[in-house]
Amino acid sequence: MRDRARILLIEDEELSRESLSRLLKSAGFTVKGAASGEMAMQLLALEKFDIVVTDLFLPDANGIDILKKVKGNSPRTEVILITGHASAETAVKAMKEGAYDYITKPLNFEELQIILTKAMEKHQLLNENVYLRKQLREKYGFANIVGNSPAMQKVFSRISRVTNTESTVLVLGESGTGKELVAKAIHFNGPRKDKPFIAVNCAAIPETLLESELYGHLKGSFTGAIRDKIGKFEAANCGTIFLDEIGTMPIHLQTKLLRVLQEQEVEKIGSTRPVKLDVRVISATNINLEEEVKKGNFREDLFYRLNVIPIVIPPLRERVEDILALSKYFIEKYCAEMKHPFMTISKEALETLELYHWPGNVRELENMMERIVALTDGDSITLLDIPSNIREQVMTKVTERGVDLTRAINEMERQMITEALALSKGVKAQAAAMLKLNRTTLVEKMRRLGIDGNNS
Repeated sequence: MRDRARILLIEDEELSRESLSRLLKSAGFTVKGAASGEMAMQLLALEKFDIVVTDLFLPDANGIDILKKVKGNSPRTEVILITGHASAETAVKAMKEGAYDYITKPLNFEELQIILTKAMEKHQLLNENVYLRKQLREKYGFANIVGNSPAMQKVFSRISRVTNTESTVLVLGESGTGKELVAKAIHFNGPRKDKPFIAVNCAAIPETLLESELYGHLKGSFTGAIRDKIGKFEAANCGTIFLDEIGTMPIHLQTKLLRVLQEQEVEKIGSTRPVKLDVRVISATNINLEEEVKKGNFREDLFYRLNVIPIVIPPLRERVEDILALSKYFIEKYCAEMKHPFMTISKEALETLELYHWPGNVRELENMMERIVALTDGDSITLLDIPSNIREQVMTKVTERGVDLTRAINEMERQMITEALALSKGVKAQAAAMLKLNRTTLVEKMRRLGIDGNNS
């Protein structure tokens, strides 16, 4: 076992209690004994136990009553009942009340040890599931959708209003803006947070397989259907299904999806028996569905069914105020992951990021920051750490904020000289010839731009 199981052993016969305690301790368990129901309740109020092993009949209590109290206060604690007077009726009642198992005297210690080990595995699995759900809620909480701009405050307001509803949501935004993160925030902060969240990228699944992936199929319903398959909708029952890139769904499959949304039921391929569902649907797209409706590429009735509550995520270029906060967030994230000393970002580097167009939106910014943290040794991100393609686009771009022409020219010179030196393996004479410069002119430019060069 990964941890020593903490067991509370409730047995009024002292000799039985002591001998069983010794055996359990020798098998690697941590054991505390109680001679009565009252003593057991006192211990349970003071300490946490993984497993309770109790006699069914005690002088002052009944094992079924102890079982109910334990499960009421600590649902993940497993309870095993022991009795010398077995009956089918009592066994059934114990199992209905949540007992892990029910064994009779005289005890077979090897059998008890196997039962305890399995009970502990179940207990640990339940604890891990609770921990993982807590991590998911923290990971996909509102605090992890970074943004202080007015545009993002509107998004946060809409998310918080829709979280505790059952309404269908359509998340709109360009690729890389964080549509799935919004969907997860809605799910993991709402009443379905402990139920499945199933994400399906409709554009990533071939059209011939998409229907089967969504709705499932029966064995033999088509060539290659060698076994029954549960679809994504059925897997998401009682939880949330996230249909990403919904605008790419073929028109004939849109008809079936509309029926699923209207009837809250699915029919597997090859079956005529519908399966009832309770699923919340959140969909997302980076294309204009209203335009697709006009072109005849998307069903109008399905659009209105999906677009009950729209949430529009603005592209990063329209919320420049958030670039500093996002940059700091990603720097901290990847410094922690890579065990890299914390890094700051220079004013010049930040200004460059704020002037860039960000066609890949937040995803592009995150990927860039991950790369910089991985490849930079220092504790500060400077202009030279920003990828050259971004620097070049920004340096030659005149905006209302103006452009530093001298800095732009210096940056282009630095880039070209560095490339020439690399091609010439550091030989300045060859690099100067490539750039149609005198060697002395090249050396002066290198000195002015702070470019190192040790070869001749």
